[in-house]
Amino acid sequence: MSRLPPWLKTRLGSGETYGAVRELTRGRGLNTVCTEARCPNAGECWSEGTATFMILGDTCTRACRFCSVAASALPPAPDPEEPARLAESVEALALKYAVVTTVCRDDLPDQGARHAAACLRAVKERCPKARIEFLSQDFRGDESLLGIVLSAEPDVFGHNLETVERLSPKVRDAKADYRRSLGVLKAAKRLKPGLRSKSSLMLGFGETEADVQASFQDLLEAGVSVLTLGQYLRPTPSKRHLPVEEYLEPKRFERYGDLAKSLGFAHVSSGPFVRSSYKAAELFLGRKTSCGAHHG
Repeated sequence: MSRLPPWLKTRLGSGETYGAVRELTRGRGLNTVCTEARCPNAGECWSEGTATFMILGDTCTRACRFCSVAASALPPAPDPEEPARLAESVEALALKYAVVTTVCRDDLPDQGARHAAACLRAVKERCPKARIEFLSQDFRGDESLLGIVLSAEPDVFGHNLETVERLSPKVRDAKADYRRSLGVLKAAKRLKPGLRSKSSLMLGFGETEADVQASFQDLLEAGVSVLTLGQYLRPTPSKRHLPVEEYLEPKRFERYGDLAKSLGFAHVSSGPFVRSSYKAAELFLGRKTSCGAHHG
């Protein structure tokens, strides 16, 4: 499917805040998932003064077939100055809630766990009032590496299932695994029982309602309380990226959102443009939050 339906339209970013976020991240040599993953919400989020930071470089060791982030078996080494620059940016943007995500780094002995923990600690030290959400790679299921990241005390731990079990081998890189991802989410709750955990599914790969409901149950059993559901949008027409099998109407997303809530998720965000980090602060705090504002 190539032609976008009428409901899949989004505004471009504009205004002083949008420009400030773009210039600040570029000037500090930081990557954002907003640009690297071609997020459809970049305009809205940047205009509101928020961004999701992507650490450990702009190149991933995996080539999932939905993702526009560049892939290579040997990406550049992590930048030791990145933790400090990240913390400075969170402070400069007056973020009350910062989202930090990471590419996969299968090339590194610790897969980037220590660098990620250093980034989270740097933000906490410089911005002690900021809440931090960490959207994690799977660390190939190594719980010791997961423990290193969790020792930095993120407020929310996220790891995305991405798609239903039946389609996972087709959609994700061969190094990824549906059951391993569930294991990562379970391990995070076991290591930090009070931690709020989060995951995300993209729809439009050809999944059935039974597939989706089964994934909902799997995530609940893994201890996930926050769920986001969004439409898969093909980044490019290249062979790497899968074509869209279906554009779900907004009412379908509403129905899936209602189903997820009825099954027991505490917070659900479901819609064509929803992505894992979209309005993350609202889901966590339970109210609308502008990143530049400070609420009591």
